[in-house]
Amino acid sequence: MSGEPDPLGAVRATRRRLAGVGPVRARSEGDFERVALPDADADVLRDLLLGERARVVVEIGLAYGSSALAIGEALLAQEDRATRHVIIDAYQHVFRNVGWEAIESAGLAGIATLTSERSQLALPRLIAQEFVADAAFVDGSHIFHNVFVDLCFLREIVRPGGLIVLDDCDWPSVATAVRYFELNAGWTPQPIGRPTRLRAFRLPSPRFEPAFQDFKSFNV
Repeated sequence: MSGEPDPLGAVRATRRRLAGVGPVRARSEGDFERVALPDADADVLRDLLLGERARVVVEIGLAYGSSALAIGEALLAQEDRATRHVIIDAYQHVFRNVGWEAIESAGLAGIATLTSERSQLALPRLIAQEFVADAAFVDGSHIFHNVFVDLCFLREIVRPGGLIVLDDCDWPSVATAVRYFELNAGWTPQPIGRPTRLRAFRLPSPRFEPAFQDFKSFNV
C-alpha cells in the first residue's frame, strides 16, 4: 500500500538531498565539498558492500554523513534484521552533529550507533567484546600512525576473507599505512569496476601472522 513506510526510499531521498543541496550546516564555506565522500564514490561503496552481502560494517569517520548513508542503504537493501552499522567519530561535534542528524532523518538510527571517541581507543574495546564485522570503511584521521593503528585493529575485527575499503589512498600517509598490510599481512587489492578514489582490500582467509623474519619494507 502507498501509505506503508519505505525505509529504503527514505535513505535514498536523504542521500539525494545531501548530494544535491548539501548539509543543513557546514563548518565553513566549501567544507562539505572538500570533506564529504562524493556521491559517485558513495555509490561505489554501497555496491561493494552489496556485493559482499555485508551485514555488519564498521565505519571510521562520519563528518557530513555521505558515506554512512551509502552504507545504510547497502544494509537496508538486504532486508536482513541482523544488520548493524558501527560508526566511530570523536569529532562529530566539530561538524555540529550534522552527520548523525542525517542518519536519524533517514531512519537509520535503528541499525546505526555512533561512538564519539577516537578510533584508536574504541576499536580495541570492540575486540575485547569479540565483535566481528564483515567489512569496514576507513575515512578518519589521515595521520600515518593513526591510520596504521586503525588498520591493525580492524584486521582483528573484520572476519577472515572480509573487506576493508579506504578513502584517500592518494595521500602518502594513508597509502603507506595500507602498503604494510599488502606486503606483510596478505591483504589483496580488489578491483573496482569503475572510476573511484576508493580502494578495497580483501583480508586473507584463514587469518595468519607473518613471521618477523619475513618483514618487507613498506614505503610507497
